[in-house]
Amino acid sequence: MIPYGTERPLLTPVDRDGPVRVARLRRLGLGERTDTSFVSFDAFADRVAEVTATPFSMVNFIDENRQFFAGLHTPVGTRKGSDLGAAAAGSGSSVRHLARDHGYCPHVLVRRKALVLEDVCDYPRFAGNAVVDDIGIRSYLGAPLIDRTGVALGTVCAVDTVPRPWGRAGLDTIKLLARELVGEIDRLEGAHG
Repeated sequence: MIPYGTERPLLTPVDRDGPVRVARLRRLGLGERTDTSFVSFDAFADRVAEVTATPFSMVNFIDENRQFFAGLHTPVGTRKGSDLGAAAAGSGSSVRHLARDHGYCPHVLVRRKALVLEDVCDYPRFAGNAVVDDIGIRSYLGAPLIDRTGVALGTVCAVDTVPRPWGRAGLDTIKLLARELVGEIDRLEGAHG
């Protein structure tokens, strides 16, 4: 296990809020052992994919060691050559995990701001991420899930294997979806708390 902010690859942001977030996720019953009484994260990911017209979308919680896709949408009959689709189409929990230094959600979480990458190859900082070569991701649209206590719990994102012109409309859409999901989590916490 790599402690927060040490011995990390160059492209992985330092996560100073990690311990607070992990404690909050555990209190809420979110993460790997997601309490299904909260919401159907897969259904929410399906909705994100529909609204953004993307083949893949996720509701992602990040703990001490890795990312966990509590909600995951993949296309029916995944594209040939798409490692993300092939992995996500499989069964079992291992396909719902990604290393903390892979992908763009850790950047969204640490920045606490939405991130729009129309073509990840246009950004040297992001083009070298393992998901580009290993999984085939070419565009990313993500926003943080910041709860009522101010803790960034995770992200909601949409990705594609081709460049996408997200524009301002895409940014506004993903931010709205993130607020909607956080509102649902906050309401359900209040009902159970």
